[in-house]
Amino acid sequence: MTAANGASSPDAYRAQLQEALDFLREGNRYLVVAHVQPDGDAISSTLVVGWLLRQLGKQAVLANEGAVPARLLFMDAAASIVNHGKQPLEEKFDRVVAVDCADFRRIGTVKDLFADGAKLLNVDHHPTNDAFGTHNLIRVDAAATVEILHDLIEFAGIPFDREAATAVYTGLLTDTGGFRYSNTTPRVMQAASRMLAEDVPGYWIANHLLERMTKPQLLLLQRGLSRLAFSDDNRIAWLYVSYADMAETGAVGDDLEGLVNYALNVEGVEVGILFKETENGEVKVSMRSSGKADVAAIAQSFGGGGHVRAAGCRLQHGMDAAIATVVQTVREALDR
Repeated sequence: MTAANGASSPDAYRAQLQEALDFLREGNRYLVVAHVQPDGDAISSTLVVGWLLRQLGKQAVLANEGAVPARLLFMDAAASIVNHGKQPLEEKFDRVVAVDCADFRRIGTVKDLFADGAKLLNVDHHPTNDAFGTHNLIRVDAAATVEILHDLIEFAGIPFDREAATAVYTGLLTDTGGFRYSNTTPRVMQAASRMLAEDVPGYWIANHLLERMTKPQLLLLQRGLSRLAFSDDNRIAWLYVSYADMAETGAVGDDLEGLVNYALNVEGVEVGILFKETENGEVKVSMRSSGKADVAAIAQSFGGGGHVRAAGCRLQHGMDAAIATVVQTVREALDR
């Protein structure tokens, strides 16, 4: 089993890539899954693994606990990802590839499709990943899981086509905030440039994913900003969205994308937080940091995870208590 903290050297990383490629070559039929409430990197990574398996002459079933966000359906094969929550599968799989899942719980109910003793390849870039697979391909300095899959495809010597390149580019674009976040490294830009050479419509994808808004998204933003609050020293800002807000505006989970950044982007703010009430009364917490606080460690203390600058968790406290608890924990982290 590969260490959870990622490859410590180029040789160690190549060994992980070889182990992953061997895993994909050994079987015939695979289940490919990502985390619940999938984002751009999760869906893109699912599609890239499905594509890679087809290139290797294998069969792949792509599934997730929830639906593919509507804005991501432009990618080839995205509509083929089964919503296991609404169209339950009955087949059991003895070979599984999990992508972009920081821990096993993030797979959700799709885990019910795993056969007893199933072998699982865990491909991820989250520092909080605990190497839950029987095989692990983890690189914590990667900007996105698709960056690792890009490396795997190149390692396998398989040429990219427009379908695969579009999925890789989309995952890179979304997980780097349009190539604006601190995880935008030379490697990311080199990979993105390589994908553009395959006739990926970069401008259209950026406009579609980063500029366009649905009306429910705009109405949700209006409500959330009306509640924007700050700590006494203005280093923490937060806003919240209730379940009623979602219902009354007609918003879906995908419409929350980027809302937390409005809190972080205020001058002087070190940590921005979005609190979202779910149908069952839980509070989902999304945190973003300028770098002064490790929000992954904060999220992990509440049973969540993520990255130093972007992480999340769920609380059972109710909205008022969740806000008070998380804001106080963030304040203590900033004071250390």
